[in-house]
Amino acid sequence: MGQAEANSYSMTIVEMVAHAGPVAKVVLLILLLFSILSWAIILNKFFVYRNAKKEDGRFLAIFSKSESLTNIYNFSRELKYSPVARVFLTGYHELYLFQGLAKAEQGRKGGAVAGDASITEGDLKGISIALNKAANRELDRLANRLEFLATTGSTTPFIGLFGTVWGIMHSFRVIGLKGSASIGGVAPGIAEALIATAAGLLAAIPAVIFYNYLSYKIRLFNTKMDDFSHDFIYLAEKNFMQ
Repeated sequence: MGQAEANSYSMTIVEMVAHAGPVAKVVLLILLLFSILSWAIILNKFFVYRNAKKEDGRFLAIFSKSESLTNIYNFSRELKYSPVARVFLTGYHELYLFQGLAKAEQGRKGGAVAGDASITEGDLKGISIALNKAANRELDRLANRLEFLATTGSTTPFIGLFGTVWGIMHSFRVIGLKGSASIGGVAPGIAEALIATAAGLLAAIPAVIFYNYLSYKIRLFNTKMDDFSHDFIYLAEKNFMQ
């Protein structure tokens, strides 16, 4: 009996949606599209963030053990998701760019250019700025499309409420035309109208929950990139400054 009652209830919901007016159906379709897109973004972000976390761990392990920046550079080029590795690539390019400029300057002055040229404090500041810009780019990439979740969480309840208000207005209009206000005549229309509110909440609640969760994950990535930037600056200052 329990299964039969559940099936009957499910069919009742389906029948109410099928018999809803055109405005209610459009509202439900919009809410369905919001929900589908939200879940697609959520699943995509879970995949990307999981891989990014794994690759960050692998990169930081190599970075802490290897004494050759060239080896770290070659390893980091193979990582597709790690934001920390991308920040390192930017720092590496900037470091050797400034070293190349220092060598060229020494050559013009007639000095020796063998080995690695030293960088200045101004060069170090330039590297720091480049690292900050790279970290911001990675944050933008990680946060891409999260604003849609925020929009879904704040908008879909109102879309559902509009569908409900419209359905209730239609129900009262029918009551006025028929001149009858019995509970049996009012209840089906009100139930159909309330489906829109329920659909709006079903779309909004997961979007808000996962928006906050994924935003927290982004803050963790930001902290990790910020810490690495300080480590890279310290390494450059220690090994490449005069």
